[in-house]
Amino acid sequence: MRGRDLCLMAAYHQLYIMDHAAVEIAAERWSTDDLVRKAVFGGDHLIVFTARAMDVPLRVEVLPEAPPLELTGWDHIVDGAFRAGAGSAIVMGCMDHEPDAARLPLAPGVYRARVSMAGLDSLSEDGLDGEDRYRVQLWPGPWQAVRVRRMHEPEAG
Repeated sequence: MRGRDLCLMAAYHQLYIMDHAAVEIAAERWSTDDLVRKAVFGGDHLIVFTARAMDVPLRVEVLPEAPPLELTGWDHIVDGAFRAGAGSAIVMGCMDHEPDAARLPLAPGVYRARVSMAGLDSLSEDGLDGEDRYRVQLWPGPWQAVRVRRMHEPEAG
């Protein structure tokens, strides 16, 4: 397993993982379902919608095979797929400068992707502070439709 821990500015509540050769990501292609799922699997890109528009922790893991599904400790989990073709993926916040963004070596091919989120109910009243955290796991596998494994239900307050 290869893992990378990052702290990224989630401007507009968005983090991107995209193939190095990906073209521009257009917001108008997002559906209400994508927003509810808190993730967009767009072929050559993956967008994670975060709880805060601040610096947030993201762990990206590249695995040789499917990991076991861990429900404990995660508020929201969604699976999909991602295509890498250029030998690396870019990991960045949506307002980051792409040439300075983190690079993740990936052999060309299709990867299954699991996005897990925790601490979504830990935000301060102003939404600036919190203990939210995010993990993206990638492993080689066939293309699959998006599947929500656990849906976050905000605490009543």
